[in-house]
Parts: sequence; C-alpha cells; structure tokens
Amino acid sequence: MRIVLTLLATVFSLVVCSVNAQTKLYFNLQGYTLTGEPGNNAELREFNALLVQDGKVAAVGDAQELQELYSVAAADKVNLNGKTVLPGIIDAHGHMLGLGENLMQVDLRNARSETEAVKQVVDFAATEMGPWVIGRGWNQENWSAKRFPTVASLDEFVSDRPVWLTRVDGHAGWANSKALELAGITADTVSPEGGEIIRDANGEPTGVLIDNAMALVESKIPAKDADYHRRALKAAFDHLVSEGITGVHDAGIDALNLEVYQELAQAQQMPVRVYAMLSATEPKLPQLLEQGAITTADDRLTVRSVKIYTDGALGSRGAALIEPYHDDPNNRGLLVTQPGAIEALFELVIPHGFQINIHAIGDRANRIALDKFAKTFATIGGRNLRHRVEHAQVVHPDDIPRFKALDIIASMQPTHATSDKNMAEDRLGKARMAGAYAWQTFLEQGTIIAAGSDFPVELSNPFFGVHAAVTRQDRDDQPKGGWYAHEAMTLEQALRAFTLDAAYASGQEQVLGSLEPGKWADFIVLDQDPFAVSDDKLWQADVLATYVAGEAVYQRNQE
Repeated sequence: MRIVLTLLATVFSLVVCSVNAQTKLYFNLQGYTLTGEPGNNAELREFNALLVQDGKVAAVGDAQELQELYSVAAADKVNLNGKTVLPGIIDAHGHMLGLGENLMQVDLRNARSETEAVKQVVDFAATEMGPWVIGRGWNQENWSAKRFPTVASLDEFVSDRPVWLTRVDGHAGWANSKALELAGITADTVSPEGGEIIRDANGEPTGVLIDNAMALVESKIPAKDADYHRRALKAAFDHLVSEGITGVHDAGIDALNLEVYQELAQAQQMPVRVYAMLSATEPKLPQLLEQGAITTADDRLTVRSVKIYTDGALGSRGAALIEPYHDDPNNRGLLVTQPGAIEALFELVIPHGFQINIHAIGDRANRIALDKFAKTFATIGGRNLRHRVEHAQVVHPDDIPRFKALDIIASMQPTHATSDKNMAEDRLGKARMAGAYAWQTFLEQGTIIAAGSDFPVELSNPFFGVHAAVTRQDRDDQPKGGWYAHEAMTLEQALRAFTLDAAYASGQEQVLGSLEPGKWADFIVLDQDPFAVSDDKLWQADVLATYVAGEAVYQRNQE
C-alpha cells in the first residue's frame, strides 16, 4: 500500500475568506481519497478535515489550517469522532429496477436445496396475492445435487397461479406448469435462437429456460407500469445509500425506465447518482439516440451509453466459449446477440457519440466484442468514447492485451469470482483459468477496471466486493490463501476501482470519484478504517452515514 502522507490543503482561493450557511467543516476524521489521474498513476492520500461548500468539496487537509483559511462558524463544524471518511462508492455495474424488484419479491438466494427454495416460494405465495408469483436468486450450484430444478416440485404446491423464478445470474428461469401453459411451451416448442428450453429424457420441458427462451414466459407477465418502476427504484435507492453507494451505472434500461428516471430527477428525488445505459433491445433505441445524451445540471442522471448483450452466464452454461465446456463437451454456450447484429448496433450507436458497454462473459464472447471494436474503430472511429466490456470474466490470454491496445475499459465484479469459485473450474478446466477473473493481469498492463457488484445477481454491499478483490476469498475465509490469489488487487487498487476509476468509466472523473476541490461532495462515514484492519475484516465495514452533494441521504440509527 502506498499512502502519500503529505496532507492536502488545497483551496479555491489563496486568501482567507468567509463562508455562507451552506458550508460545513467535517473534522476529527481519518480520510482517504485517490487523487489525480485515474488508473495506475493515481495517488492515495490521507486527510483529517473536509470542507464542503455549496454541495462540493472546497478543500481537504488539516483541520486547523482549513479553519485559519476559512472562517467557519461553530454551528457549521461537524466532529466525526475519529471515524473514517471515503469518497462515495460508485457501483459500475448494477441493475436498479432488478434490485428494487428483488426487494419486493421472494428472494431465493439463501436456499440450499430445491426443496428449501420451493418452501420459500410457498410461504411467499401465501402472503402475496398477485396474479403471478415472482422471485429471483436460486442457484443450483449451492444445492447438494447441483442440478437444475423441475416443474414438478413447484406444481406440487403452487398450481393455481403461474410461478416464475429467475436464476441468481438473470440468465435462466424456473417456471411451474401454469406459467409454461400461458407461454405455450410444450414438448413441440422449438428453442429460440440464443436460448434453450431444457428438456427431460422424454423431451418434455423441465420448467427451466435459458437466456432468450426466458422471454417466452416473461412476455406473459403483466406489464409493469410507471408507478411500479417508481416504487422499485425507491426501494433500491433506500437500500443502496444505506450501504454507502452514491452512484450506480445502471446496466440496461428501457424507455419507460428512462422516463421514470427523468421524472425523479426533475422532482429531485434521486439520492443516488445514476449513469444509465440504454438497453440495445429497446425498440425505441434509434429515437432515443437521436434525442442525444442526457446530463442533468446536478449530475444525478446521465444517459450516454448503450448496453449490448453478447452471451449468457457461466453458471447456466450460457457463456459463449471458444472450446466446449469442460463439464459439457457438446456445449459451447449461447450467443444472445449474433455477431452481425452486434456489428449493426455498433454502427448505429457510435455515430451518436454514445459509449458502448457490451456484456461478454465467455472467451468467445469477449473475442467477438474486441473484434467488433477493432473493426468499427478502423471504419467509423469512436475509439475516444471509453467503451467497456461488462464482466470480461473469461478472456483468452491472447486477447487480454487487446483491451489495452484498443483502450477498452474492463467493467468487472469482484464478488463474481468468490461466488463462481466452486463451479468455474468445472466449467472451464484448469487451462482456461489463466484468463479468468484476471484482475491483476489487466491492471498491470494499464487497463482501467471499473468495479461493481452486478446486483441483484450478487449482494450490493460494496465492501463485500472490496474484500473479494483483495483476498480472493469468500466471507468464510475460503479458500485458504485465496482463489488464484495472484490475481488479487491491493486495497488501494480495489478502492480506486470502486471510486475514481468507476467515475472515469462513465466520463465523470472531473466531477465524481474522489474528494478533491471542485468535485461533488459525495462521501461516506465508516465505523472502521479499511487500512487499519486485517484484510479478512474488510467486508465487515458498517456505513454510519452517506452524503451526496454534501447532504446526508442516510444516517444509521444509533439506538
């Protein structure tokens, strides 16, 4: 860890000045922030006082020096009693509507068997009387049998209403017979391109649908109106600020979601800053691109990127691989969007000056994404738009240097590694692990990593992500010594990926991502100093308060 011990005392003016009622001096704190340019040249600096003026950082440094430079009234001084201050966390890949929905639906994340998952569904159905029973979070890899669930187990207890349960990664769904019937899925139904209807030995649907096949059921679920969106987003906002998250890159929104965001921004009801990616599957995408980028004056809502899907996920064997799956020799995964369609999207999006954020998990998907970037840059340009690969989870070692050569940002989620460690090697075999979850390899070549969680696929708590990045272990300290520990980040790198480098990935590093003069005063107060605790305790940090533009949007109840 490199910490520059020289304290900052940078101010906007070289003369002593008075301040207005919108000024606060936070003192008696242990502060850390990355400063300077994003990437490997950024420096980690300490401070013990923070001056906020009109929602922005006026100065950081030594409390006595700042008091001498600024006449701060006693009522405007806040004693933080030695607590730790960090820049607000930016989650560079999450799904706001999905998180809000998850908070309002049955959550199967902790189910340890198919039977347990069904019981949770039954209990939820008894209290939720809507026309559908909706849930998310099941993961067969956490069950002793490690096999997909079946329609029969749901039908035994819930047969009067359709049930639809999305897998934890969002790339598979589990339905009961009522849902399959409404979707018209029978033994004769052909799997759609980029999707699969899982069948039993007799050719009958088992109830599990992969990737594009999920739409057969999801298209029958009653449409979600604007009020539903507002309620879900409000639930997500409240949850995230309690965890110290002040900014989110929302990975794929539709036109209605955008409309609701704009309403909330106009009404000043967005406690979390949102950098929203338009979904490439939105039918109105061409019109939305024609309308141009959106940036509100207070930087609460920014829209100037498009999310494209290439493949599925590793856990459901939908990630597109160059060679077959190690544990399924007849399967190379799925391409959710075909290469020709991806190229057409690139040619549509880039001329409008929008950034492309392309989902790619398998090594084949990553190679396709890089090939399309290279071809597009050579023909129509757009290299300067800071394009990203979302996940970059399994990359062929020959392709990793191409990220640097093409100036592609790697948007990666540390907790994916600790969640996948029990199955990734089964899926890939040892040889392909050389390019999997390869954070340090990317960092050493100078590639910017923007860190996120992919909530609600993973839990949104950013300190779970910091812990996973530094230790390559789960929160039970497994495996000992870390999983492929040579790819771990340092604590400084992990914090940078969740703050300054995440801001760079949205083109916002001039206003967000660090506590430097002139930037928005987005910061959090923690109960522990991450640089003073052992690495295995990093995930245990509790957020005491969250500030956005100098205003408290969350304060923990001290009772």
